[in-house]
Amino acid sequence: MSRFTGSNWKVSRRLGYSVSETGKELNKRPYVPGQHGQKRRKLSEYGLQLQEKQRVRFTYGVNEKQFRKTFNEAKKMPGKQGSNFLFLLESRLDNLVYRAGFARTRQQARQLVNHGHILLDGKKASIPSIRVKPGQVISIKESSKDLVVIKDALEAVISRQEYVLFDDEKVTATYTRLPERNEILPEIKENLIVELYNK
Repeated sequence: MSRFTGSNWKVSRRLGYSVSETGKELNKRPYVPGQHGQKRRKLSEYGLQLQEKQRVRFTYGVNEKQFRKTFNEAKKMPGKQGSNFLFLLESRLDNLVYRAGFARTRQQARQLVNHGHILLDGKKASIPSIRVKPGQVISIKESSKDLVVIKDALEAVISRQEYVLFDDEKVTATYTRLPERNEILPEIKENLIVELYNK
């Protein structure tokens, strides 16, 4: 399955949104890459909807097929489709490994999962898109606990989301509940994505 391997900093500048959620990409040059980047033209309604979709897609690092499949799943759930869609993306294993602080970026979290360093409820989980359910516990494989990337990531953690309960002694993270809308991606207007796909 293909995945994006280009520069996330260029993507962030093109979309005018930090896909790593740190804001570092836009600090120095908050305009579109390229020689005409500072002469940005006004986007059409479709352009705004597409841009919003790309912001979410690149933030979670999913391809078009996975994105559409998750969106269709959210349609079948009770409640607001846009919010449900974000909650499903937030429940991915690679995202929760990142939220727990085992990795500094979602790309790094995805790699840790792919390489078999992550356990879900004590069992090896090597598929980044696994949907984690509230109550499930994410941990590091015993032989991987001394990995430098994991140690560095844990030391760099300043704070965690409230729906991820971290146990410092056991070095485990429990996904306690679905997030609330105001806890994730506050700048995203998910209604634009719903409008785009429901045309």
